[in-house]
Amino acid sequence: MDRQSGTSRPPGDDGMRDTMPQPGPSGVAGATRETLTYGGKAAKIAEIDRRDGAMTNAEFPAPRTVVPIEPTLLIAEAFDQAQVTELRHSVTSCVHAAGLSGQRRDDFVLAINELITNAVRHGGGQGWLRLWCQAGELVCEVADHGQGISAQRLGDRNRPAPDIAGGWGLWLARELSDTMAVETGQAGTIVRITTAVG
Repeated sequence: MDRQSGTSRPPGDDGMRDTMPQPGPSGVAGATRETLTYGGKAAKIAEIDRRDGAMTNAEFPAPRTVVPIEPTLLIAEAFDQAQVTELRHSVTSCVHAAGLSGQRRDDFVLAINELITNAVRHGGGQGWLRLWCQAGELVCEVADHGQGISAQRLGDRNRPAPDIAGGWGLWLARELSDTMAVETGQAGTIVRITTAVG
């Protein structure tokens, strides 16, 4: 509390306020820029241009930014038919360690297994899997180098007929995960599925 004025001061303020004129912006004649400081510690309050006796705010303090938490990569692995079983076991261990359990864990692992199998059968015999955790969810991405998925097949969300052997992979992956997104074309297909953790 300032005994003379009766007003409160910021912590560390010794009652001194230094005005430090600095060269103004280039090309503006007679403009000065002043910085207010407290207790000898520079604490920029505002930069003020003085032009012909008028004061205008020349610059606002930069807004604070929040840095997002980096995703945690759990698996990044290429695979072919020989690695399918081993990769499924690795996926099961990782999603369990990430906090997924019970039926939700089994469903998500089965969805991923369907995508892996699809990549081997229809995507050129091999693929690439990435599994990571971010913002309270698990994300799995499976990519292949096949000929892509037709728009008709991709748009068909009906349950396959019981007597049909194929066509279950994408349907199951969609049903057993929270979200599914597909990018497909002549260069291959990328399927991404997610499930909430906790």
